[in-house]
Amino acid sequence: MTVKYLKPGARMSQATVHGSTVYVAGQVAADPVADVKKQTQQILAQIDELLAMAATDKTKLLSANIWLADMRSFADMNAVWDGWVVAGHTPARATVEAKLAGPQYFVEIAVIAAV
Repeated sequence: MTVKYLKPGARMSQATVHGSTVYVAGQVAADPVADVKKQTQQILAQIDELLAMAATDKTKLLSANIWLADMRSFADMNAVWDGWVVAGHTPARATVEAKLAGPQYFVEIAVIAAV
């Protein structure tokens, strides 16, 4: 089987497609404003775009990993997440607190979906 690289870069691709599965790299806000809800909205829009490039969408999510810089923002992130996911198509998910790549980032999300 071949591998398709979406938005490839020198270090990493934003997503890869192998067979009937798309792996979306951890996404952080392109414009990291100081608000976890806004960062989450940006990230989910980026994920929507990458899934569309892979000929799929959020109704086919298999799993999601979410990293928060501060677990106190869990409810704010979930408020946006809950409005984005499709009822009956919610993926397996883990959410943990972690130090992210820079202090400007409050949330990072990676997903795997079926194509």
